[in-house]
Amino acid sequence: MKYFTILVTIIALGLIVYNATMLDFDNLFEGKSIIALITILASLCAIALLQVLRLSKRVDQKLKGRN
Repeated sequence: MKYFTILVTIIALGLIVYNATMLDFDNLFEGKSIIALITILASLCAIALLQVLRLSKRVDQKLKGRN
């Protein structure tokens, strides 16, 4: 599970970098720029959810080790 979350996080970071190059700052909310903004936001949400998943798995392992 650890390697999966790291892999998906790296892919999401790659998508963020790629879509940041697609932004047109003159027309930020039109055309391909809005699609790039949505993809950047979705990638940030995916990263946040994966970090919550990793943290919950770590807490679960510590609680199991306690019993």
